[in-house]
Amino acid sequence: MYRVPDTVRCTHNQDGAVVLDIRQGEMFNLNPVGSRILELLKSGSTESEVVDEISRQFSVDRTEVDRDVQEFIASLQEHRLIVDTTSNGRK
Repeated sequence: MYRVPDTVRCTHNQDGAVVLDIRQGEMFNLNPVGSRILELLKSGSTESEVVDEISRQFSVDRTEVDRDVQEFIASLQEHRLIVDTTSNGRK
């Protein structure tokens, strides 16, 4: 499971999202799919649930979505916009 740190602020709209990490002073723009993935992760969805929902909502093959979601989550982690709570012993 993932969580969004308290230092990350998000504003979502029909064009995607703007994400601000106030700790690092960096801003990121997400397209509508990236915005939806972040919303789902923030609400507590598992990676598998995110893949299912994105595949359904955007009518894309689950195999393709799975690969893309994995890459996007890795990028979010790299930029410290999400934290994997299972990897550090926190639940």
